Amino acid sequence: MSGLEDLLVRTKSENRAALIGYLPAGFPSKKECISAIKAMVDGGVDAIEIGYPYSDPVMDGPVIQAAAEQSLSNGTGASDVFDILEATVKLGVPAVVMTYWNPIERYGVNEFAAEIAKRGGSGVITPDLTIEESNGWKDACAKAGINRIYVVAPSTSGERLPSVASQCSGFVYAASLMGVTGTRGAVSGNASELVSRIKKETNTPVAVGLGVSNGAQAREVAQYADGVIVGSAFIKKIQEAKNFKKALKDLTSLAEELAKGVRR
Repeated sequence: MSGLEDLLVRTKSENRAALIGYLPAGFPSKKECISAIKAMVDGGVDAIEIGYPYSDPVMDGPVIQAAAEQSLSNGTGASDVFDILEATVKLGVPAVVMTYWNPIERYGVNEFAAEIAKRGGSGVITPDLTIEESNGWKDACAKAGINRIYVVAPSTSGERLPSVASQCSGFVYAASLMGVTGTRGAVSGNASELVSRIKKETNTPVAVGLGVSNGAQAREVAQYADGVIVGSAFIKKIQEAKNFKKALKDLTSLAEELAKGVRR
């Protein structure tokens, strides 16, 4: 059982959802990225999703795109992603990498999965990889013993949903709406319905992403999901802070607010 799976068993026993924070590797810099993740963990984030910065992010909104561009301008590459993954796990929380398929294929499918395991990572989220095209990836993940996490959207048909859900381990990533990442004034009403649909098909935990930015929204999603994923809201704290010291305080404060939300 991976660290992520252990966490989700524990949070279920505590009758709450897990709080999962997202940050691109190498943002705002390679060194500061680790400090930012530590601030999130200190505030109560249960697990970290590390973004592999990519030049053509089809699922990412403007906030994450800007952060990824800054990361790429810092020269962040595969070795940096793996280093940050390892450093995150050493903070005492499970961590996964979220990446588009191209970097995995470029690095080597088996080699990528093996490196995730070697660095202590729990798994990989692949937003643009379909189950029909992932036979090699499934084999690589099974060999490495890491979780495969696919994304399910409100548009996923009733015929297709069981097939996708059955291939996920760790958790099923439920995209709460059709669109890109970003903070929003309210969580999409599609989220609850989508989680309900997924839970009819699998016992694998379901985590909801896209749109959660404050404690009230985290509390709302935690009432029906096993995990609450927050990304853009954390990134904006860094982008809008007058200096990095202030950003760290803001990250911890937001994490504390969100952590209270998932525990109410």
